[in-house]
Amino acid sequence: MNQNSFGQGQTHQNMQTGNVPPQLNHGGHELFDVHEVLSTVLSGLNLKTILRPHVQDQELLNILNRQYAFALDEYNITVECFKTGKDPSHPTSSYKMQGGNDFIYGMKPSQPKKPMQGPNDITDEMISGYLLGAAKASATAKTAAALETTNPVVRRVLADSIPNCIEMAYELAIYQNKHHYYQVPQLTQQDMQGILNSYAPAQGPMNNQVQ
Repeated sequence: MNQNSFGQGQTHQNMQTGNVPPQLNHGGHELFDVHEVLSTVLSGLNLKTILRPHVQDQELLNILNRQYAFALDEYNITVECFKTGKDPSHPTSSYKMQGGNDFIYGMKPSQPKKPMQGPNDITDEMISGYLLGAAKASATAKTAAALETTNPVVRRVLADSIPNCIEMAYELAIYQNKHHYYQVPQLTQQDMQGILNSYAPAQGPMNNQVQ
């Protein structure tokens, strides 16, 4: 949808104090949940800044830079509407990953994972994994917050930004898969067909007539 303006002109009421000004148009759950969102996004931005000097692969560096710039703008408009209770200076944009979306299926033998011993052990596999984790954490936090947000503009900004987190995570998963960092096993065709065929479409709308 990506249209953040939603009910901004409404007057909201507090049963004890009367009219609620736009900058205070937030419920208790919303304040804590959006605080969690902003903290999570901020951590993701800081993580990208810390990891950027360690990136070796130019493709991964391009992904990191594009995702950082997009997430920073999204962070800024979320802070803006959260503090004012009004429309941000511009609507939420849509993040578009670059490249294809083909996954490689199957497992290839790899070395067991273990904790690194120091900064020299940081690899592109680790970096892309940390970025993927940050994108997934943002998607989870924003989804939880949007379900509890009472301010209509903040709710719409959060809801519009969730698909962007998903797109970023998908882009990173494809990058990892291409380099065999993120391996995707498959079931046998017989088991897969069994699950695929275990559901069937409904025949039509429910009959609401009272008997």
